[in-house]
Amino acid sequence: MSKGDSWRALKHRNYRLLYPASLLSNIGTWAQRIAQDWLVLELTHNNAVILGAVTALQFLPSLLLSLWGGLLADRFDKRKLLFLTNLGGGLGSAVLGILVVTHVVQIWHVYVLAFVVGVFSAVDAPIRISFNSELVGKDDLPNAVSLNSANFNLGRLIGPGASGLLIAAFGTGPSFLINALSYVAMIVALSRLRVSELQRTVKANRSASLREAFEYVLKKRNIAIVMLTVFFATTFGLNYQIFMALMATTVFGKGPGEFGALGSVLAIGSFSGALLAARLEHMRRPSVIALGAVGFGLALTTLAFMPTYFMFALALPLGGCVALLTLVSANSYVQTSTSQELRGRVMGIYLLIFMGGTPLGSPLIGWTAEQIGIRNTIFLCGLIVAGGALFCIWLLRGGKSDAQAKAEPTTDTSAITIVGR
Repeated sequence: MSKGDSWRALKHRNYRLLYPASLLSNIGTWAQRIAQDWLVLELTHNNAVILGAVTALQFLPSLLLSLWGGLLADRFDKRKLLFLTNLGGGLGSAVLGILVVTHVVQIWHVYVLAFVVGVFSAVDAPIRISFNSELVGKDDLPNAVSLNSANFNLGRLIGPGASGLLIAAFGTGPSFLINALSYVAMIVALSRLRVSELQRTVKANRSASLREAFEYVLKKRNIAIVMLTVFFATTFGLNYQIFMALMATTVFGKGPGEFGALGSVLAIGSFSGALLAARLEHMRRPSVIALGAVGFGLALTTLAFMPTYFMFALALPLGGCVALLTLVSANSYVQTSTSQELRGRVMGIYLLIFMGGTPLGSPLIGWTAEQIGIRNTIFLCGLIVAGGALFCIWLLRGGKSDAQAKAEPTTDTSAITIVGR
């Protein structure tokens, strides 16, 4: 792949228009995540169980609504749906920010509003992901997936550090309000898209069902195994916010600035992994995805034994890089291996697995950290991720090879597009 090809999705005007707005949105999202975790620790005197519960409430809607978001994406105008989800998420963030800056916030407010923002995020995610194919088309979709991951992790690089500084200077309130404004940027960008340039497909009819998508995934064995790999990696591995919050406060005795800095340091690795993934599209195969998950699990086990804050921070980028390479590959593989008419619903299933494990895993991880300590918890999570990925490799070897699967005819109908409405 040439150097220019690594950025080829940006040749599409609509994609170029949304890209900076998405960056602002991602910065705001990460700023709010850091502020929310710190707010919970302030209100509860560093209670790990409550921190896990709030995280669970924020991601519980993904367990409940991701599938329906995917169904909506296949049935209705994705752009109009994204207007609604961004409006709802922005209002939820604004209300929490106002409660904080007026000094009336209570822990139950955080519970409720974390859930509300989570509802709109859960519906938004499969719509937004499947909207990529309308922005750039089938050929440039893998590159768009990589650039979106780079965008997300650039936001992760900037947001936590900026939020940590804001918290140290002004408290947690401004981070929530900044996130609310970032939703406004997305709404403005969506309003400026050229509808005539959207590469739309024939919408699924109103009788389209979620059952069709589940049957499709089960029939596509490699897609199902990739999703299982993602389940282990995300449910037990992608809990860095809890890991870092508890390591920073209970193990190393650090404040909000150092906690926010860990998020930015982690994002250096994640951002590097996303950029690297843009140049390694040819390696997006189920076996490579599972091997990447093994590496991610081993990186977590290493992280658990870092003796100082500085060493812990140095080890974070490795895990972030391997995790992003693995998950970008999984995301791209599922999207490009799925029929366009089913893509919204299949990505709803993917996101159910990607995010839906968090409501189950976060309280368990918080409770385990209280019982055996955060270091032992991180080590145990790393073992589960690596062991689950090895099991997926065993499943892959028991079935068809990647080359055989690739040689099979697909049912992809993404070449059928409608220009305009």
